[in-house]
Amino acid sequence: MTFELHVPASRSLKAKRATIRPIVDGLRHRFRISVAEVGHQDQWQRATVAVAVVAESEHRVRELLDAAERFVAGAPDVELLRSEIGWLELEPA
Repeated sequence: MTFELHVPASRSLKAKRATIRPIVDGLRHRFRISVAEVGHQDQWQRATVAVAVVAESEHRVRELLDAAERFVAGAPDVELLRSEIGWLELEPA
């Protein structure tokens, strides 16, 4: 899942990263999922954050992604512009 974020108060890359870091760290520690800032690294007021989830069922993956989206949407000082889900499904062995 990716999250497109707007950081309206940011006036520098350092300020943007200070705002984004608690979101990335919170997702990583609260939900135990892989997280990284993957886009707009050179823009002061934009960020793209991606998460990757592996779980025992599609239901559990959806639960985690829904909770992660609520967490990001509720983060202070950022506006969630868009979220998008992509799937990789493997056939059982």
